Amino acid sequence: MAKKAKFKVVYNAPVTLTFAIWAVIVLAVNQFVAAELIPSLFTVPGKIGSEMAFRWSNPLDYVRLFTHVLGHDDWSHLLGTMSFILLLGPLLEERYGSPVLALMMSITALVTGVVNVCFFSRPMVGASGIAFMMILLSSFTAISKKQIPLTFLLVLILYVGRELAIGIHSENGACVAHIVGGFCGSLFGFLAAHSPKTQGKKKSSQGENSGE
Repeated sequence: MAKKAKFKVVYNAPVTLTFAIWAVIVLAVNQFVAAELIPSLFTVPGKIGSEMAFRWSNPLDYVRLFTHVLGHDDWSHLLGTMSFILLLGPLLEERYGSPVLALMMSITALVTGVVNVCFFSRPMVGASGIAFMMILLSSFTAISKKQIPLTFLLVLILYVGRELAIGIHSENGACVAHIVGGFCGSLFGFLAAHSPKTQGKKKSSQGENSGE
């Protein structure tokens, strides 16, 4: 008798899943064990002169430029952001590779952190900038196929509108951070679409189709 195939859970997107797991751990520890964890390690400071200002002499503040994307205000904030990252991250990771996606996420975290330090007084937490980066990067993936799904456009409009409203209402740098994250995604998508590797894949695909 033939053996039945067994289903198993696969760690299919290591960068995306590891990022999400660490974000959950950070928030859980902050809420149930150490209440000062996120403010001390996972929050990017504000501009010089603000109550929680960036200190050039403090090495930890430079680390926060990257780690702030792992901190979140509450579970609603975390779930709202991670729902998009877990949806889009595996697709982008499969397309561009885990190391490249990790680099894109790190650059987006750094850029959004620097923008907050330079222009805004209030500290900032959250991975919304990375979520916006993934949304815009995904749009370039669809555009490269000469198709833009209507469902994607609707999600983009609704999500951007919601985040802009929250950012304006709270009067902090979150709104600009989201826009910066989207800009990073657009830039990454443009560079990837015009890279020699991508162009080579397109020519190879066209050659295979013409040979059929």
